[in-house]
Amino acid sequence: METFKNEQLTDTISVIKHPAIDLSLQELGIVKEVKIEENKVTVIFAFPFPDIPIGDQLINSIGNPVKNLGYNFDSKIVIMTEAEKQKFLELEASAWKGL
Repeated sequence: METFKNEQLTDTISVIKHPAIDLSLQELGIVKEVKIEENKVTVIFAFPFPDIPIGDQLINSIGNPVKNLGYNFDSKIVIMTEAEKQKFLELEASAWKGL
């Protein structure tokens, strides 16, 4: 049963899209890592720049579904490496849909 719940969690996280870019947060590299320890899920978010205006919105877009699945949610924020940022910016340009 626990394996099913973990699969449901990873499936849920994998489809959550960026509000202005027609790609998932995982595809964009914003969801860098997901750690599941018993009933606690820690998501490491990689943002292209510090203090992005929609940072809380992005975190909540993952956190709320995680909590709805019955997990405790924690998040950590890191800044993307230069290579990660370049990939993000290329993906953003190719899939931009606007807010």
